[in-house]
Amino acid sequence: MTEAAFLHGGALDAAMQRYGGARQDWLDLSTGINPVPPPLPALSPDAWARLPEAMDEERLLSAARSFYGRGEAIVAAPGSQALISAWPRLFAPRRAAVLSPTYGEHAASLRAAGHAVLEIADLDAVPDDVRLLVVVNPNNPDGRLSDPAQLRALAGRLVRRGGLLVVDEAFMDATPEQSLAGEAVEGSGLLVLKSFGKYFGLAGLRLGFAFCGATLAGRLSTQFGPWAVSGPALAIGAALLQAEAQTGHIRADLHAQARRTAEVLQSGGLTVRAMTPFFCLVDHEDAHRLHQALAARHVLTRPFAYAQRWLRIGNLADDAAADRLRLRLAERP
Repeated sequence: MTEAAFLHGGALDAAMQRYGGARQDWLDLSTGINPVPPPLPALSPDAWARLPEAMDEERLLSAARSFYGRGEAIVAAPGSQALISAWPRLFAPRRAAVLSPTYGEHAASLRAAGHAVLEIADLDAVPDDVRLLVVVNPNNPDGRLSDPAQLRALAGRLVRRGGLLVVDEAFMDATPEQSLAGEAVEGSGLLVLKSFGKYFGLAGLRLGFAFCGATLAGRLSTQFGPWAVSGPALAIGAALLQAEAQTGHIRADLHAQARRTAEVLQSGGLTVRAMTPFFCLVDHEDAHRLHQALAARHVLTRPFAYAQRWLRIGNLADDAAADRLRLRLAERP
């Protein structure tokens, strides 16, 4: 098994096949997902037994508006990845750009839909013939935060060309003051994507949102058909979004987790190149060797094929996890 098996994060089964150990033996830091999900609300048996009703979805969307920002229209989908795969199919093939390096599925989905994709390193150098532009903000994996004012200006330029700016805010929700979700309205040239699972630590629920104008929302909804989001996901999403909009407890916890993680990494002699409230990016002279050394000690991290010096490390859940990582870092060659 090659290192390619670990290039998406969360590949714990592959790690166990290669390095041994049972699931409970591992400290999985390979994703940028909140490691401490909130308690699940009690669900009615009807959420499992019947098809979702329109009112179930409306409760979810109302809670999403309160938590993320009003916007104009919201599309709920079975995960933000489903939205990443779907929206490029709404446009005839054209010139597209992705601010890179970043989450690889954006460029892959654009190419699969027939678009000519240019990967760019600087938003000041977007070619004039680009009609579709994707920016992950904050970026995964380097934590780069794009200026909202610059993004608004780019969206304005693109909409005048009949284009669209897509902002993937999967890691934005711990810093909501930087979000553009509430500005994604008809004529704005904006499509903003949100990931419920990363912030709430419930990636397996498969729930994501798209904020955009009403026309685009109608077209995007047709890509998923009826009952796209399960009854349990609608109910859990509505309850947790509503509670967090009132308390902000998870947001505070994420910031505390990130501070703890950065402190452990730095005390272990590693250089934290960048961080978000969800993960740290380590710069190391041989990151792949460090990944292997930690995996041999049952700590899973995320290497990158395109950056031999980078290793992404997700948040530590608690002091016990912090102590365990300190020990494993001290043991490495």
